[in-house]
Amino acid sequence: MPTNPLAPATGSTTGTTGGAQPQGGSGQILGKDDFLKLLIGQMSNQDPLNPTDPSQYMSQMTQFSILEQITNLAQTSNATASNDYDAQAVALMGKTVTYGKGDGTSVTGVVQKVTFTPSGPTLTIDGVDGIPPVTVTAVQ
Repeated sequence: MPTNPLAPATGSTTGTTGGAQPQGGSGQILGKDDFLKLLIGQMSNQDPLNPTDPSQYMSQMTQFSILEQITNLAQTSNATASNDYDAQAVALMGKTVTYGKGDGTSVTGVVQKVTFTPSGPTLTIDGVDGIPPVTVTAVQ
């Protein structure tokens, strides 16, 4: 019985690309780079007098193409969500909001500034910097 060319490699356990990655049952994650390495390995180790079935090769290339498109779609989706989150934070400028503090209390104040950091936008509310927009519980 032929071996599964998509079975997880024994070396690499994580893909080098972000986004959606298929996960095997054993907890190993295959990314598109791992898939390509497996495909190249399979092609370089085949017998030139008895090549791999062309339909199998086309199936693998199709699967790789689908994986790449799903990864691209996930990246686009993440970028869109990030842009929406930023826009929502900017829309709070000048508004009176109520936000929850870490100790369970709520504070109400006016959003004076939005600062964009590598981890996302933060608000300045009545002179208090670094308030994550997700802590806002009400907008008046």
